[in-house]
Amino acid sequence: MMNQKRITIKDTLLDESGHLKHPGYATSLVLEYHRNQVKAHKSRIKEWDYYFFGNDQFGFGITFADISYLGLIQIVILDFANKKRFDFKKIIPFTFGKLNLPTDSQKGDIDYQDKKIDFEVKLIDKARHIKIKIKHFNKDKDFAFDAKVNLQNEDSLVIMTPYAEDKKAFYYNQKINNLVSFGRASFGSQTISLDHMQGVLDWGRGVWTRDNTWYWSSLSTTLDDGSLFGFNLGYGFGDTSAASENMAFYKGKSYKLNDVDFGLPKDNFTDPWHFTSKDGAINLTFTPIYDNFNETNVILIRQNSHQVFGYFSGTMKLDSDTTVTLERGFGFAEKVRNVW
Repeated sequence: MMNQKRITIKDTLLDESGHLKHPGYATSLVLEYHRNQVKAHKSRIKEWDYYFFGNDQFGFGITFADISYLGLIQIVILDFANKKRFDFKKIIPFTFGKLNLPTDSQKGDIDYQDKKIDFEVKLIDKARHIKIKIKHFNKDKDFAFDAKVNLQNEDSLVIMTPYAEDKKAFYYNQKINNLVSFGRASFGSQTISLDHMQGVLDWGRGVWTRDNTWYWSSLSTTLDDGSLFGFNLGYGFGDTSAASENMAFYKGKSYKLNDVDFGLPKDNFTDPWHFTSKDGAINLTFTPIYDNFNETNVILIRQNSHQVFGYFSGTMKLDSDTTVTLERGFGFAEKVRNVW
């Protein structure tokens, strides 16, 4: 059993030296993040909101990010049935916080417009309204995404991760699983229903070291009995001695998990993966259907990313009385290396 330090006090995230005050995990954003308290060079601050909504037919990846020396608005449409990817990317140079991403996932809106893009995320009680319009997303095809997104779980995974090699580096991250959308998307003449699609918000704020590799897996689904179930699993960077970022969500409540190993295949990312843990709580087979591969190498940034979508089957023991059995639950798992 690894150490799992839960943080429950209200405090600021960083001290006067820009060091992380409370390494560990929480189930909500109990610590206040303020960009002006960061003591690392301003070019190293990285902030993003990433949403994924999908099922085994279509997936939508939505990124709004300010990584200081550039801003990024990216929409990825994945057509799993036809093994196709459509990608729109807007790069805004030298933003250094000018995109004004909110300092709290439950407070503040995102509102960006230019001649080609309308991008809005507005918070309404326990819901948020995401509206995106992009002219000529793909050649002559326009894109629109209009969805009300409902928050279902009482808890989320929040992790405060320091770096042993750099005291001014940290990652403050929240994963909100089992978001349920209602609305529609259009791409050219095609209309796609977003009703009852489930998804996740990856809310990240931090200062990273230059070269990192992470492993992340996320699932948000409905079980046969109608209960919502989700998980966040991951490892690979920073000093995680205070807590892992592994957590399951069942009927709205969180269950902390210990270690995990993704059991990646040796030869091909689309071969089966085998998720296990040393304590036996996790025993899942992941059967891929699509590898959303991306490789970037431009001046300051290099990325090699395999975001793999597919089905999870097996068991996850949440506590001594609760074990969840999955049969073809749809989700994703990824291995990403960033040099940035």
